[in-house]
Amino acid sequence: MIVGLLALVAAAAFAGAAIYVNVAEQPARLALADCAMLVQWKRSYDRASVMQAGLALVACGLGVVAFLFSQDWRWLVGALISLAPWPWTLLVIMPVNRRLKATPEDAADSETRRVVEQWGRLHAGRSAFGIAATLIYLWAAA
Repeated sequence: MIVGLLALVAAAAFAGAAIYVNVAEQPARLALADCAMLVQWKRSYDRASVMQAGLALVACGLGVVAFLFSQDWRWLVGALISLAPWPWTLLVIMPVNRRLKATPEDAADSETRRVVEQWGRLHAGRSAFGIAATLIYLWAAA
């Protein structure tokens, strides 16, 4: 079923992007001085949030369509998990995002670094949702 495979691709793309942030971008960002680290976080967040939100919605929508065509509950579970980064972000990560966005770049300090480190740990939850959705879609497609 092509719709299910597209859901799998979208979920895998989301997972890959989220994992990239945790294993490559975040460590590189933390190697910068406090002010540069915050500038990089803000620029990256502004670009990545739109892309990752869109991928999560596409993966969810395609999973729901795959469920409707197949009546296989695994597609629906995958769809729900694909959408889980939205409430996770809005309820758990957003307070940290707002704090970082409100910090002037020239005021970044060790406390800002601690908050960026906290953000990275919270972002790992997004990576976990992406991996879980991908694995469930893979299971459903097999």
